Order: sequence, then structure tokens, then C-alpha cells
Amino acid sequence: MLILGLLVVAFAVVGGFVIGGGNVFVLAQTAEIVVICGAGLGSILVSNPPSFLRRIMRETLGLLKPSPYSKEGYISLLKMLFYMFNHARRDGLLVLESHVERPHESEIFQRCPELLAHPEALAFLTDTTKVILTGAINSQDLMEMMEIDLEIFEHELNRPAQVLEKTGEAMPGFGIVAAVLGVIITMASIGGDPRSIGQHIAAALVGTMLGVLLCYGVFSPIAQALYHRNKQTMQYLHSIRYALFSFARGESPITCVEFARRNIDPELRPSFSEMESTVRQRLAA
Repeated sequence: MLILGLLVVAFAVVGGFVIGGGNVFVLAQTAEIVVICGAGLGSILVSNPPSFLRRIMRETLGLLKPSPYSKEGYISLLKMLFYMFNHARRDGLLVLESHVERPHESEIFQRCPELLAHPEALAFLTDTTKVILTGAINSQDLMEMMEIDLEIFEHELNRPAQVLEKTGEAMPGFGIVAAVLGVIITMASIGGDPRSIGQHIAAALVGTMLGVLLCYGVFSPIAQALYHRNKQTMQYLHSIRYALFSFARGESPITCVEFARRNIDPELRPSFSEMESTVRQRLAA
């Protein structure tokens, strides 16, 4: 959808220009592109370390992959949590110690490959479970601790989207800079060939157009797509959070996973009957 959306924007703008009688080659103003894109890249480098630029590229390219959050993935998580809580209720909390210490070797966590492929969620689940195993914290303090953890994580998670959003907001300004430079060149050409002057004015206007287009047609949509993906990530973590909170309060395993289920987006949320039947099947297995 990311590629499709960007192509629709490009074809709509260029297509409309051509339909209106414009020459598409007039839009190929290398100097204007260098000014706008170079200034945008420089502004990112000024406010962030170079390694952060790689992170922005990695997360933007990650939008080309299907979302890792699906109904099947959530069902797998709920089944794993139910088995984990039921195991602890039957054999005692300390039975979980070896599992949270070495999660990739754990028979419990291997029941949910989606969780093992999500290092942040896995770390959140195992670290919080370790705190519960100490028995030194009540459920309300545990909830506050998890809230702090997720709040900090969400802030860091949204940084690439925020940088793209801010850069997009600056694009019209950089477009004006490119346009002013084009006007300067135009003024220096006054008295020369009228055709050349017209070309310089066209180039300056292309700079303004590119700045606005990059803002509203590229950077802002990509930033919003990242925000949406991050929202899905946080929803996954909050499902784990409420399950652990219920577990720490001593609720039954089915109640714990019901708390997790209620935090899932309605489009992805399995019904209670689906959840109950699948966790019971997994328990029997």
C-alpha cells in the first residue's frame, strides 16, 4: 500500500500536469531537487546522529513488509500466555524462572514464534515476569512500573516518525529557498534570451511545487504510516501488560488472557469463543 499510494500521488500530479498541456521534462529540474533534498537530509543530520538515519531508513523500508500483527498472531500469543499462567498456577511461580531466563530455549515461549521474533515484546514479558517472581511488588506498583516502561518505549519508538513529520513540515520552506535561488538566477539573466528567462522562472516554480508535494504527498503520509505501525506495536505490548497485571493479582488464567484479548483492535480481536476453544485445545495438547 505504501508503494501504491506514492505511485498514485506521482501519477496524479504528473498526469494532471501532462493533461493540462505541460511538458513533463520541465519538471526534471536537477538543481531544485538537489537543493530541497539536500537541505532536508542536512536538517536530519544536524538534529540526529548518522546512525539514526539508518534507523529511519530501516523502519521506512519495514513498511513494505506485511504487518506482523494479525489475528492468528494474537491467537498464538493468547494461547501461549494461557499455557504459561496455567503452568505457574499448577506447579508454582518458580517453575517459570528457567523459562524467562532463557526464553529462546523455553518450551513455553516456543509456542508463540511471533513473540520470539519480537525482541521488545519478549524482553517486556520476561523482565516483568521476573519482577513478579520476586514477590516483592504488589499489582498496582507493577502496573505503574509497566506504564513507565511502555511510555519510555513508545517515545523512542515514535522518534523516526516524528523526524519525518518535522522534515516534511520543513519541505515547503526548502522549496521556497529553491524558488528564491531560481529567481536570483532569473534576475541575473534579465537582458538575455527571453526563452532562457522563461526556463529559469519555470525552474523556480518547480522548486516551490516540489517542496509542497514532498511535504503532503511523501513525508507526511510515510510518517502517518509509521505512527500506525507503532500503534499496532504498542497495542501488542499493552495486551501483554494487562495479562501480566491480571496474573499478578492472582486471577485465573482464562481471566488473564481475556484482559489481553480486550486490548486487541476489534479488526484483529478473536471472539471469546475462539479464544476459549483454542486455549483449551492447546492446554489439552
